[in-house]
Amino acid sequence: MPLVTQDALTGDPIVSFNFELQIEGKLTGYFTEVSGLGSETEVTEHKIVGQGDREAVRKVPGRLKWGDLTLKRGITANMDMWAWRQMIVDGQISSARSNGSIIMYDQAGTAVARWDFVAGWPSKVSGPTLASDSSAVGVEEMTIVHEGIERSL
Repeated sequence: MPLVTQDALTGDPIVSFNFELQIEGKLTGYFTEVSGLGSETEVTEHKIVGQGDREAVRKVPGRLKWGDLTLKRGITANMDMWAWRQMIVDGQISSARSNGSIIMYDQAGTAVARWDFVAGWPSKVSGPTLASDSSAVGVEEMTIVHEGIERSL
C-alpha cells in the first residue's frame, strides 16, 4: 500500500461535524467532542558499544499503548452511559466489556471516518458543572478504556 496517495495530495481535509458512539447492545449516542483516537509505542533506549569503544544509544520499540477515549455531549434524558458505567461499579466487568465504534459524520450526515475498538469499558462518567447563574449547556463526559483501536473508514 503506498504511503502517499493522490487523494492525500489533492483532497480536502475532512470537516468533523458530529460523532456517533455505537457499543454492542449497550449504548448508542451522538457526541460533540471525541479525543484519544490513537496509539503510541513506548521507546526503549538500548546502550551499545561499537568499534573503538564508541558508545551509542539505539532506540527500539517498546510496549504498545492505546489512548483512552474521552467523549463529551450535552446532557440529555438518556441514561445509557450511566447504566453502562454502573455495570463496572457493580463488579460486572466481563459483561461490561464490549467492542464498539466511533463514527464521524460530515454536515450532510454522511459517515466519513470510523474507528473500531475492542473490549472497551467506561472507566469514568461525569455530569455537568452546575451553576444557577449560568445559561451554558450542561456537558457530560465519559472515558472509555480499551484493548485496541483501528481506523476502518
